[in-house]
Amino acid sequence: MRLGIGSYTYSWAVGVVGYPPLQPLTPRGLLDKAAQLGVSVVQICDNMPLDRLAPDELEALVAAAQAQRIELEVGTRGIAPDHLRRYIALARRCGSQILRVVVDTADHHPTSDEMVDTARALLPELADASVRLAIENHDRFTAATLTGVIRRVGSEWVGICLDTVNSFGALEGPQVVVEALAPHTVNLHIKDFAVHRVPSNMGFSVEGRPAGEGRLDVPWLLRTLRDAGRDPNAILELWTPPEADLAATIAKEDAWATASVARLRQWISE
Repeated sequence: MRLGIGSYTYSWAVGVVGYPPLQPLTPRGLLDKAAQLGVSVVQICDNMPLDRLAPDELEALVAAAQAQRIELEVGTRGIAPDHLRRYIALARRCGSQILRVVVDTADHHPTSDEMVDTARALLPELADASVRLAIENHDRFTAATLTGVIRRVGSEWVGICLDTVNSFGALEGPQVVVEALAPHTVNLHIKDFAVHRVPSNMGFSVEGRPAGEGRLDVPWLLRTLRDAGRDPNAILELWTPPEADLAATIAKEDAWATASVARLRQWISE
């Protein structure tokens, strides 16, 4: 297992809808962040879409990652077959062993049957590129449904990108999600969190925390994956609550990333 960062480690610096930074973080800037933190994996996802780079920009990014000995991982959103084919090619060019995908887009919410059919149709191309499709648990589908998708596809080239917090949207916490999805995990998003009552006491709020400072039991998480025979790269992601202004939020996010990597190093040495 190798520790890495991604474009969702620095969501505010990259740009959250409605909160555009004056100088958005770029893919090259993300490589620089990785070098500063001493991590060797960078995952670039749909908030920093690689298919918008010009060919020379992509080549320069790949060359820079190779020069810094940083492994690139590619992510996207949406499972339209032509879109996935484009990203399989991008993953291959970047040397990414996985293609992480969030299946839903704003105007397309595929059924589990559609996910299975699409993945099966792409198996030859995934195998040819030596790229595993990593379907992320992201709000809508339960762990049982996702497990069923992976089993129905029945191929080593399709697995799970396990996110430790997203499935609260499907009313499932880490204990359920990790134990169910660990055997199928090919990529890991470590995202810590806190749950507390709102000031009125009329409900709860779920917020992000620096890794190792919230409710996520990181040693248990890593042990469960090991016991399932899985050794995926671990990508730090953050849900950083905003401050009064964007500059302060971006500074907080950066500090959380530094603190998170330092704390995770006690469990993930590479």
